[in-house]
Amino acid sequence: MDESKEFPEFEELPVSKSQRRRDALEVRSLAARLIELSPALRAQLPLDEDVCTAIEQARAIRSNVARKRQLQFVAKLLRRADPEAVREAMAAFDSEARKLASRQHRSEAWRDHLLVAGDAAVGALLTQRPGSDDQRLRQLIRKARQEASGDKPPAAARVLFRLLREMDEFEPLPPIPAAREPG
Repeated sequence: MDESKEFPEFEELPVSKSQRRRDALEVRSLAARLIELSPALRAQLPLDEDVCTAIEQARAIRSNVARKRQLQFVAKLLRRADPEAVREAMAAFDSEARKLASRQHRSEAWRDHLLVAGDAAVGALLTQRPGSDDQRLRQLIRKARQEASGDKPPAAARVLFRLLREMDEFEPLPPIPAAREPG
């Protein structure tokens, strides 16, 4: 028995014009991101050959009007193929970028905390990371402070940042301990 006749409220409704327009604009923005994407990253995406060719042509176009027309063409090719796999791959790229940014911010925060708090912060870090080179950390902190007070380029601070970033790569750095108020 046909369920649509038994339950008319569950009939398939046609997609509204507004929804079709939103979908088209989303695919168009995806096409714009693909055009701006580096060739190395684009090679990792599941794109058809004709889409790749159209993207390369769009990258070569310098006229704004012609480039916009080519962008529309790339979006049209994406709509014909299923863009869902491309969306998922782009989401994976975005996720990796967020993870990298998070690592960078964590390392920067620890570097700044170590430069301000000194030995107490080193002790807190080393309790979380017992295998770390405490002598090198303390040496880099001293040197970075000397450079900052002498208005020299922050070479030691950069090395300290790289060291912290390497530590974070294997296992995320712990949260920075909250400053305790005296009293």
